[in-house]
Formats: sequence, C-alpha cells, structure tokens
Amino acid sequence: MSSEKWQVDLDRERSGIDRRLQEMLRSESGIPRRLKSAMGHSLLGGGKRLRPVLLLWTWDAVSQGKNRGTVSRTEALSASCALEMLHTYSLVHDDLPAMDDDVLRRGNPTCHVAFDEATAILAGDGLQALAFKLLARHGGSVAGPLVEMLGQDVGPAGMVGGQQIDLDSEGMEVTAARVRRIQGKKTGALLAAAMGGGALLAGADPGLTATLHAAGFKLGLAFQGADDLLDVSAPSVRLGKSAGKDEASGKATWIRVEGMEKAKRRTRRVGLAALRSLEEALPDGPELDRLCFLGKMMWNRDR
Repeated sequence: MSSEKWQVDLDRERSGIDRRLQEMLRSESGIPRRLKSAMGHSLLGGGKRLRPVLLLWTWDAVSQGKNRGTVSRTEALSASCALEMLHTYSLVHDDLPAMDDDVLRRGNPTCHVAFDEATAILAGDGLQALAFKLLARHGGSVAGPLVEMLGQDVGPAGMVGGQQIDLDSEGMEVTAARVRRIQGKKTGALLAAAMGGGALLAGADPGLTATLHAAGFKLGLAFQGADDLLDVSAPSVRLGKSAGKDEASGKATWIRVEGMEKAKRRTRRVGLAALRSLEEALPDGPELDRLCFLGKMMWNRDR
C-alpha cells in the first residue's frame, strides 16, 4: 500500500490518541485545578504522538490486527496514552530553567512559562505517577512486566540517567560512543519501551519482545540523530521548539563530534538497521509495512 494510505492511518490514530488522552485526564478526580490545567497544557497542547502510535502499531504487527493480544486493542490504546504521559513528563522537566531552560515546546510556551516553575515540576511529577497507575490498570496479565520494563527504560538507569549524563557533558569534549550512550538512554530507551511494550501487550514471546525492544532502541538513535540535524537546519516555527539550542548549549551530538555529513550517514545507517530488524522479526503483511513506514518517517523527516 502507498505511503499516503499509511499517512491517513497515522492521522486517524493520532486523533484517537488525542481523544483518549483528554478522556483519561478529565476522568481523574481530586487533582487541584491549577495542577490539572498545567498537566493538560503540556499533555494536550499538540505533539506528534509517535511513541503511542509506535506501541499500537507494534501491537498490530505482532497480533496481525486480529485482536489476539494479551490485552485488547482498546486497552493497548490506554497503555499507549500512559506512555505519552511519560514522554510529556520528560519534556516538561527537560524544559525547566535548571535543565535545558527552553521557552517553547510543541509550538506553545513551555509549562514553567505558561504557569510557574514549581507548578511545572509538579505537573511533570503528576504525569509520571499517573502514567504508571494507568499502565498497571490497563496492562492486563502483563501489567507487572510492562511496568517493570518502562520503569527500567525511563528511570535512573535509562532516560533520567541519560539526562544526567547529557547535563554533565555540556561543553565537554565528547566521543561518538558517549553521544550514543546519551541518546540511547534519553531517546532510545523510550522508543524501545514503546515497541517492547507493544510486543508484551500483544502476547509476544520473550525473544520477540527483546528483538522489538532492541529495534525500538535503534529507531530512537536514528530519531534523535534526525532531531539534532533539524536543530541546526530548521526554523523554530517548523520545529515547534527553539532551534539552535543544542549548539548554543554545547550539547553532545553526533554533529558536534563528526560534522553534518557523517551525522546524516550515521542516522540513516542506524535507521535502516532498525527497519531490517523489524522485517526479519515480523511476518509480512500490511501491519509490518505500516510499522516500517512509521519507523522510516521517524528519522527521515523535516520537522
């Protein structure tokens, strides 16, 4: 099928995720009004929703779209929304003055600008805690392994630890290996969780789950490589965030280590390796084709 068909599917999937996110946040009672507004500002204010779609389309590719997963697709949708909450929490905290100190995210003022720094910290905390509550609720018989996987991928040994290494590396001389370590933890880990989580929810065996988790990690490296390239080549209005921040902050990127052309080749090489992993691990069919379309789009993009 054509990429136009998959793009229509992607747009429809994003709309469904947006609706479910709104429903899930609205249904949570007992949250102070200002805190809930801040959480909604960051969670519902745009975004490409690539991580939850990746989880859902991995579920489809493993279960072959026949609703034969460990949990239903409706439950997988809710789990994917919890993953988007984890992603959004990381963005809220990354943008704080003590971190990357950014004023623009998803085309809107960052949470600490729209509200205040203390409220932004609490909004990130709230989204993280709510995400794990929802993963436990919608994970069915694999809720324990699912929560454990995401806790490992986003926690101090994963995404949070990657942010620490990234902060420690600002302005320092770095190697390509250190950049890979940072990007693998910060971006690769969450995309690995998306694919590994989708596999778990679809009832994949441990071997296939591990293979897809590793493919997601490679996609994360390629996605971050593309993001770094866009940071130096695209304007803020297209990115939805401040352009040129990486260079200004002395961030550890492949561009800084290798230059633009080598960074482009590395991004493509890692991205193609991820697609090969998917094609070798999953049965042929439209679900695989659609998943590969999404995977390629994540590192071959202009915004």
